[in-house]
Amino acid sequence: MVCPALTIDLPNRQATESLGYQLGCHCSTGTVLLLSGDLGSGKTTLVQGIGTGLGIQGPVSSPTFTLINEYPEARIPLYHIDLYRLDPVEVDHLNLDSYWDDWETTPGIVAIEWSERLRTKPSEAISIHLTYGATGGRKALISAPTEPQIDFLKKAIPHALLVDEI
Repeated sequence: MVCPALTIDLPNRQATESLGYQLGCHCSTGTVLLLSGDLGSGKTTLVQGIGTGLGIQGPVSSPTFTLINEYPEARIPLYHIDLYRLDPVEVDHLNLDSYWDDWETTPGIVAIEWSERLRTKPSEAISIHLTYGATGGRKALISAPTEPQIDFLKKAIPHALLVDEI
């Protein structure tokens, strides 16, 4: 099954943070965001915007060395996971499904950087692939497996275009 996708231009850091902010304001408990893209493509910046949208007061930093940063004080808890330094076999041993299966943690929003290192992905996850734009900014390609999720994304990010519209 091909997932419907949206694309959005992100001409600068503020646009990337704004996209994250909109997601943070509109995502519901249980949302899993699979983030992918090259180094420097804006994954952490996007999550920082999500944190702002969720009302996190302190800084949202990259968990590159700690692997997981938890922000339980947000309107909805945010779990920021970074798999950059791990290979897929190491990722398997982290039991990350406890973050989206709600059996060990308080339900929240899970944002996973370098998600391509997950061998087993949550079936209802929203994928966000960030790339460098032709004019120096970035582009986000956002796909979701269900029509209600695509409808949610169209409302949360009204200036995004369905890929087949461009």
